[in-house]
Amino acid sequence: MLSTAYDEAIIGLREGGIPIGAALFTRDATLLGAGHNRRVQEGDASVHAETDAFRKAGRRRDYPECVMVTTLSPCWYCSGLVRQFNIGAVVIGESMNFHGGHDWLRELGVEIIILDDPGCTEVLGTFIHQHPELWNEDIGL
Repeated sequence: MLSTAYDEAIIGLREGGIPIGAALFTRDATLLGAGHNRRVQEGDASVHAETDAFRKAGRRRDYPECVMVTTLSPCWYCSGLVRQFNIGAVVIGESMNFHGGHDWLRELGVEIIILDDPGCTEVLGTFIHQHPELWNEDIGL
């Protein structure tokens, strides 16, 4: 499942955006929707990877049975999305470049799995090093 999110991050990078990808799955690994951070491409601060994947998954009634897979620990905005819709689990590619709201989600009973994936860490770490001003804008600094 992480490879789907990672592929989305690479698409975003190739489009000139921030390389963060996400995908929403059922617990049996059926893909519902995938997306990537498109804040730069669309000039819209609300298009984070998780929100893009969530929107592409369409309306559902079974969010507690869903898994959000993201290449990076979700920010507070995206953590709020997980909380608002009671998504049951979040799989995180890495939390070294950014430690978002996953501890809070865990405290609320969301299953959190952090993979510490070297590919996810490398692609975003390189981007942050090369484009610190864009990264700081993305995280609200």
